[in-house]
Amino acid sequence: MTEPLLRPYRDADLPTLVDVNDEAYPAVPITPAAELAELIAMSTVKVVVEADGLPAGFVLGMPPGLDYASENYVFFSARARELGRDFVYVDRIVLAPALRSRGLGPQLYAAVFDEARRVGAAEVLCEVNVEPPNPGSLAFHTRLGFVEVGRQQTHGGENVVALLAAPANSAPVGTRW
Repeated sequence: MTEPLLRPYRDADLPTLVDVNDEAYPAVPITPAAELAELIAMSTVKVVVEADGLPAGFVLGMPPGLDYASENYVFFSARARELGRDFVYVDRIVLAPALRSRGLGPQLYAAVFDEARRVGAAEVLCEVNVEPPNPGSLAFHTRLGFVEVGRQQTHGGENVVALLAAPANSAPVGTRW
């Protein structure tokens, strides 16, 4: 395997990213191509990890003010209005299994934190499943400085998520792409 690189999303990436996304279930929901394309279109951060010439991971970061019905995005939007803070919301971050634990997650998050600082947002926001449990992701986000600001049931009670926030001026800083 060649050294993975981070690069901007290209429309031709979509079919492969759907497969990469769906392989990560239940950490992220199964997402049809049309729905993933809509999420990508709403995102201001859309960075792809490429390995051996193919997309093998990605991160999507969204600004406030979108017409997006995600339960988690709605929670964070209400919280941001209450606190008077702008944000960048990480809708999802996914890596193919062969690329995990290689330092790419922090690099993907660096792109999100860079965007948050660029637009003057106060926080980077995301959620992690606690039912079904995803302890690896929770530990990863804790290392990046995220703290739990709430919990909620999602998908009709099928999942419980920890809602996480990190100051935009915290690490990680800088990207290699």
